[in-house]
Amino acid sequence: MYAIAHGPCLACGRLFSFNPMRVPSFTPPGGTREPICRACMDRVNQQRQAQGLDPHPINADAYNPIAEEELGA
Repeated sequence: MYAIAHGPCLACGRLFSFNPMRVPSFTPPGGTREPICRACMDRVNQQRQAQGLDPHPINADAYNPIAEEELGA
C-alpha cells in the first residue's frame, strides 16, 4: 500500500500532492510545519543560485507516494 498527502503550499497556497516525510517544508514562527510545492521550490532555488547561494535540497521522492510502512506510528 502507498500513501500520498495533499495540502496547500505555504508559499503560493496552491493545492498539491506530496510525500509527507520528504517534502521540503518550513515552520513559521509559532506555527506548524508546512509543505512547499515543487514550483515554489524551483523558483526559490533559481533566486538562490542567482545570488551565488547553494540551492535548497529537494529529495527525489518529495512529490511521489510513500510506502505506507514508512509513515511510522
